[in-house]
Amino acid sequence: MKQKRWTLKQADEAKVAELQQSLRIHPALCRLLVERGIESFDSSKSFFVPELSLLHDPYRMKDMDKAVARIEKAITSNEKMLIYGDYDVDGTTSVSLMTLFFRQFYPNTEYYIPNRYKEGYGISTLGIDYATENDFSLIIALDCGIKSVDKIDYANEKGIDFIICDHHNPGEELPKAIAVLDPKRKDCNYPFKELSGCGVGFKLAQALASHFNLPEKTYLDLLDLVAVSIASDIVSISGENRILEYHGLKKLNENPLPGFKHLMKLIGIEKAYDVSDVVFYIGPRINAAGRMDDATQSVKLLIADSDDLSHANQAMELHNMNKDRQEADKEITAHALEMLQNNPHNESLRTTVVFNDGWHKGVIGIVASRLTEHYYRPTIVLTEHEGKVTGSARSVKGFDLYEAIYECRNHLIQFGGHKFAAGLTMLPEKVTDFKIAFETIVSATITEDQLIPEIEIDAEINFSDINNSFYNLVNRFAPFGPDNMKPVFVTKNVADSGWSKIVKDKHVKFSLRQNGITISGIGFDLAHKFELLKSGAIDVVYQIDENEWQGQKSLQMMVKDIRQSA
Repeated sequence: MKQKRWTLKQADEAKVAELQQSLRIHPALCRLLVERGIESFDSSKSFFVPELSLLHDPYRMKDMDKAVARIEKAITSNEKMLIYGDYDVDGTTSVSLMTLFFRQFYPNTEYYIPNRYKEGYGISTLGIDYATENDFSLIIALDCGIKSVDKIDYANEKGIDFIICDHHNPGEELPKAIAVLDPKRKDCNYPFKELSGCGVGFKLAQALASHFNLPEKTYLDLLDLVAVSIASDIVSISGENRILEYHGLKKLNENPLPGFKHLMKLIGIEKAYDVSDVVFYIGPRINAAGRMDDATQSVKLLIADSDDLSHANQAMELHNMNKDRQEADKEITAHALEMLQNNPHNESLRTTVVFNDGWHKGVIGIVASRLTEHYYRPTIVLTEHEGKVTGSARSVKGFDLYEAIYECRNHLIQFGGHKFAAGLTMLPEKVTDFKIAFETIVSATITEDQLIPEIEIDAEINFSDINNSFYNLVNRFAPFGPDNMKPVFVTKNVADSGWSKIVKDKHVKFSLRQNGITISGIGFDLAHKFELLKSGAIDVVYQIDENEWQGQKSLQMMVKDIRQSA
């Protein structure tokens, strides 16, 4: 088990002091705000109270006027519109949002989700052919399409117009669509660049509602879909996304769409859902259909308009598919770990590349994430499908995985992705050569620090600082996620009270004391560090959480790591 490196975030002390003067809250909380770029009383107010009125004008997005004009023409001419989206959570929530939005005033629409195994990611020739055969003249593509230059050319030849709503980085050439909505376009001046695919769809709905004088309710009632997409697609929870996530979670907890309601009933969580609950419980169930079978089933549930039994059965199908996905994930992870442990050279490698032709293609991305957590190095999991080897890759913090794969491109048929995650395809006979090339490139470019897991610490506090008032203010930083992670604290020179113990062989139930104040906590997978408690003073890194036992609530530490005090 690798020792983690601790990094205390830096903040401008003068700005922290100035903010503390105006807010009159604990300086550690002012430090958290400054670290997040919140440096004034007014920006703090907007941060803690994310008002819907602060959402940007959708017409600031490049091509929004063209998209609205083309949709108005389609409605006036009673054209058939096809709503097209990817098979993951962001894609299916995007399609569901647009379908439910149009259903309120223009029912002449259908939706289409490409099959992961027959069509692959993004715009497909089969999808365009389906539109041609069924007299669709306009396709609205969501969460995909920004790099589908050849597919849009094909659609244009067929006389089908495209509106693209995407949030991925464009290539050198934009597709020749009627409108390309993507805040990451170089020529797009939209103020917030990190929307999810569903978020871009939401902005289109917002613009259409304004154009047709529809009530705000027509798109605001769909915010729970946006919240699930933001959380599940792991996009930044800052700026406009923070507003959308905040109000979307409120909608999810107070008045969810019927499909969500059915899923939440099966999940059985009694408390209000937060971002992590969406990521670990709702997202995987929606994703399971696309991973194990056909993502159309997820859309059918999400656009359900009632609480009747048939929709409850659809939710149960997704619930059961997720169980199958979990089982496949568990089996493949165990098999992959066994392969690595039996490799005598494994410990000296800087990469993990494993291949088995029988592994389920739909879960190899999850397995790659698990192996990355275990060995903490760039990881690729490969399986075979229809005569080709396909793979899913994951990276470690700070290492550009995409560039490393790019350097091995002569062994590949195709590849795509970004710094931290990628997909790739090769011929079976190229696997060994690719594996050697990838190890060579990574070994030459990765640093020793990048191979050590890092814990980023927001602030140092003492146990005397921890009380209900402090905890309630920390909670107001929610919703948590990328660019606004749940705060991590360090407290130095603490000691075991004598009541700490190992539980279930691998976890530690802590009872730690500093200056007469004792706080309990739980540290998962930290049993190997239990002996440190006997060595005297230690430093502890943790998040603050609330524990409820027999109706009594108390604050506790969720311990990330411990080490001997300097």
